[in-house]
Amino acid sequence: MTDAWTDRKRRSIMNLCVNSRLGTVFLSSKECSMEAHTSQFIFEYVKHVIQQVGEGNVVQIVTDNALNNMGVAKLLREKMPLIFWTCCATHSINLMLESIAGLPRFSRVLQQAKALTIFIYAHHKTLAMMRSFTKKRDIVRPGVTRFASAFLTLQSLAGKKVELKAMFTSNEWDECKFAKTVKGKQAYSTVLSHAFWQGVALWLKVFASLVKVLRIVDQDKKPSMGFVYGELMQAKEEIKNALNGVEKNYEPIIRIIEEKIQNRLDTPLHLMAYLLNPYYHYKDPRLHLDHFISMGCVEFLETYYFGDLEMQNKILMDELSKYKKKEGMFGKLIAAKGYESSDGQYDLDWLVNDEVVVGDEVEDGDEELDEEALRPRRSSRLRELEEDNFESESEEEVDVDVDIEFEDDENHVIDQYGQGDGEDNLES
Repeated sequence: MTDAWTDRKRRSIMNLCVNSRLGTVFLSSKECSMEAHTSQFIFEYVKHVIQQVGEGNVVQIVTDNALNNMGVAKLLREKMPLIFWTCCATHSINLMLESIAGLPRFSRVLQQAKALTIFIYAHHKTLAMMRSFTKKRDIVRPGVTRFASAFLTLQSLAGKKVELKAMFTSNEWDECKFAKTVKGKQAYSTVLSHAFWQGVALWLKVFASLVKVLRIVDQDKKPSMGFVYGELMQAKEEIKNALNGVEKNYEPIIRIIEEKIQNRLDTPLHLMAYLLNPYYHYKDPRLHLDHFISMGCVEFLETYYFGDLEMQNKILMDELSKYKKKEGMFGKLIAAKGYESSDGQYDLDWLVNDEVVVGDEVEDGDEELDEEALRPRRSSRLRELEEDNFESESEEEVDVDVDIEFEDDENHVIDQYGQGDGEDNLES
């Protein structure tokens, strides 16, 4: 089920799609601009449509994390115990990333980077100078969400560190009248600051592992349910390592991750998919001994085979036992090769918005571009929702013809991080 959203005419519509035993099916659309979007209202709508197709034919309802939808989940578990309710993994992880980016040590770096890029793009002279030093490669990298834009722009800045330092220590900069302004001096200070670049490196190193998870769940090529929980657990360990195992540094980040996972991405459905993914289970045969995972799998069977104790027992005692011991088909060579590698490597097309608006070049005055000028002008696939809101933000489409050359991602822009501290000697 997707939320109601408000378009320019304030016309609100609710769509219902369910994961049935025959696949994902679109069931109905409802005009609801005049209705109060309460949990009860949404639940009654969902219940009515599900009853039309038969409760036994519906496996899963997926929503985002808005509070009214969380209320629907509670009602669904009480009234329709045969059906799984699941939060949208993409939305959950995006909220996770936004929350971590809001921590002081990360938001400070991001604000410095924003101020730097806004200053450069605000004046045609500074913009032309930057493009000259970077060989026409821009530093603004618009993404499909605010976080994606921030990640890509910081990544782009890190890749052009040498060129930017050369620009701000050049004769051209000394002769530029904007070098004498307050914001010009701030930009100079930022680019020449070792602490800033150290912060950028740490920012990217910490977030890279979570962006990998977002990349896995926000694509349509292969099913991702079996990787969500496992990759999040791996991301937690990578973040701890990135911060040199110092608890006071990683604890606020891990706390946010765990808060966003709880009751959203660690449901019985996620845990059973995790256990049944040989990529994880055969790497760690003790995985099935984890009490939390075991209880999740039992709850999954109690829901999926509701009331059928014989089938629940058969799977727990017979089928899962064969899987754990690699008996029968699970012991074949082809099965072993399959679980030796993850199918979690995907390209980055989903992350990058294919439009960029940098604003018209202004005259030599001291005008500044509004920060909105650096943001994508296109409705994103990942809706920017706060957890206590129901409606998504709408973005006006703006047609702007801008001739900009962007560097090729070459599918390596994430994988390069986490390979060691490098010259920045990340703090412990």
